[in-house]
Amino acid sequence: MPSLEEIRAKFGDEIEESTFRDNRRVIVPAERAFALLAWLKEQGFNMLVDLTAVDYLEYPKAVDRFHVVYALLNVDSGERLIVKTPLNPPELELPTVTTLWMGANWMEREVYDMYGIVFAGHPDLRRILMPDEFTAYPLRKDYPRKGYGERHNFPVITRSES
Repeated sequence: MPSLEEIRAKFGDEIEESTFRDNRRVIVPAERAFALLAWLKEQGFNMLVDLTAVDYLEYPKAVDRFHVVYALLNVDSGERLIVKTPLNPPELELPTVTTLWMGANWMEREVYDMYGIVFAGHPDLRRILMPDEFTAYPLRKDYPRKGYGERHNFPVITRSES
């Protein structure tokens, strides 16, 4: 596994690292995320296990609103690495990693659908869980539990049509 010094030498001193329960986490700025992920793939982290986002709205110690989280696995050694990228509105865009791992396709669509984070260059970035008419992002912390009343806009689908 690459050391923090090796990563910083290649990608800059603003890269941070932490551990939690034997899981190593690297925090990388958005402008360097794709380059770091591509390099990590070359270093043997050949499987993208998960890609998700976290909304840190109203977290007491949070500096950034969102983090996009990439969980990587080196299949040969069994090592795992979490790469987190902070984002803040209105700049909610990252380059797609579908060119590195095709499995990212639907995971990026889900993050887009639930949080509104755009993945530039994605081959088919559109809603995957919510209807096309839906205009909000339901996993954001500022989205009300009962919604904004948008359900009345959705067409009624009968059982025979589904």
